[in-house]
Amino acid sequence: MSRSKTRIAATAIGLASALTASQAQAQSASSSEQEIALLKQQLKMLEQKLDKLQSQTAANTAATAKARAEAKADARSEAKAVVANANAAIPLKGPAPASGVVVTMPNNRPTICTADQANCVAITSRVHWDVGGYDYRPNTAATVPQKLDSGENVRRARIGVTGKFFNDWNFALVYDFGGSSDGFGGTAPGSLPGGGVSGVENAYLSYTGLKPFGGKMAIEAGIMDLPYTMDEATSSNDIMFMERASPGVIATNIAAGDFRSAAGTRWYTDQLWIGGYVTGPSTGAIHSASSATPAGTSEQYGAVARIAGNPVSGKDYSIHIGADAQWLIQPPRNLIANTQTVTLSDRPELRLDPTTLISTGAIANASGAQVYSVEAAATYGPLIVQGEYFWYNVDRSANTGVPLVGAPSLKFQGGYAQAGYVLTGEGRTYNAANAAYNGVKPAHPFSLEGGGWGAWEIAGRFSTIDLNNQLGTATGIAGGRQTVYTLALNWYVNGNVRFMLDYLHGTVSRQASPVSTADVGSKFNAVAMRTQFAF
Repeated sequence: MSRSKTRIAATAIGLASALTASQAQAQSASSSEQEIALLKQQLKMLEQKLDKLQSQTAANTAATAKARAEAKADARSEAKAVVANANAAIPLKGPAPASGVVVTMPNNRPTICTADQANCVAITSRVHWDVGGYDYRPNTAATVPQKLDSGENVRRARIGVTGKFFNDWNFALVYDFGGSSDGFGGTAPGSLPGGGVSGVENAYLSYTGLKPFGGKMAIEAGIMDLPYTMDEATSSNDIMFMERASPGVIATNIAAGDFRSAAGTRWYTDQLWIGGYVTGPSTGAIHSASSATPAGTSEQYGAVARIAGNPVSGKDYSIHIGADAQWLIQPPRNLIANTQTVTLSDRPELRLDPTTLISTGAIANASGAQVYSVEAAATYGPLIVQGEYFWYNVDRSANTGVPLVGAPSLKFQGGYAQAGYVLTGEGRTYNAANAAYNGVKPAHPFSLEGGGWGAWEIAGRFSTIDLNNQLGTATGIAGGRQTVYTLALNWYVNGNVRFMLDYLHGTVSRQASPVSTADVGSKFNAVAMRTQFAF
């Protein structure tokens, strides 16, 4: 196309030159005007042809650009189609695999879980350190003891691990290093019945994969803290007083309580809890059948059952009721002395001194024991009230050859009532898994920078236990009657730290023996403080 334009331009230039030459000749040679007119007509025709060629050239250029654009668009479409087909041919990748473990700190408890949360292990610990003193007054010189020792006691110092395997297999292994003055312990001469000995507090496996009848079920076995009685089902981190009431402690010491070997199951919903366990000896019990020092002793076994629930509940109120039963089916038997005994006793609701003020002593020829109890509690906002009552029965029909063969069964009873009020307004939530109430969680943890002061609670309790029966007869028991009034002030600094201050006033009415009315009772006042942390 550029060549055509060049030829046209050359022709036009030639014609113009010829026209100029002709005009010059016409001027000089006087050519005719016809020739001039002819030349002008030819020039005009050439100009028209040039305009036409230029128009055609512009149209061709536009068409070429359009064709090129369409070609590029087609190429892009084809490229996109190729990429789309390639992507379709490649399998889609799933989400990037998560990290192998997830580390969290729920309530400041170090916890490691797999990414799917099916397997977890957590470190758990609690320390309860008590310090205080007694104002103890024996009624007579014949009272035993004559003095209680003030001081301190590492009541609990536990550390261990808890967790789960494959969602449904739960486990715990917890060791207690506490009890620095909780009992004289072991088999050394002078050891007292019920003396606390540090040891394995929890070592159990629990399966929770079954969920029959719309509820949850746990099948478990090992060393555990049985949720028998409401006070015992409440964690020691959450109880309102430094120690649980004596009637419940005496009951759980028979065939339940902490450090107890057991196997059983519990089923529960938000409103109902049903459980039953077969129990054995507690950790630290003698397992030898032939030892002479200490004496070989057969292992005890028993059973506990409990039904409880929360039939009435709302946003800021609830009612709890329940009933419990315990059976000591086979008491431990001393295979050297051929004795079979049961002892009911407790310290005066404080463990700074391990001495007991009420005790039945070793009840000879015990063939079994039963405890039946009822429990009730209610909450309304920051207020909680709770109480339990117990009936104890000890059968004495074992044939060991020891005196008092065939003596009648013994019956004792006791109970407590308590109330607490959180001054800062927090309430206690219900723990359906144990059929008991959780502790107080401060809405505003203590902080000098944030201005929070934690939660403050006041509480009071009355407890009584009567271990006298068949007084005035040779087969009777003069274990004494204890009554204790307790006032408490609790400061929940945050979800992990608590300080407790308790004041106790108690009386023990006791006679020297079932057939002697000589007064060997006592009175006491005590003040104690607990420093606690737990996670």
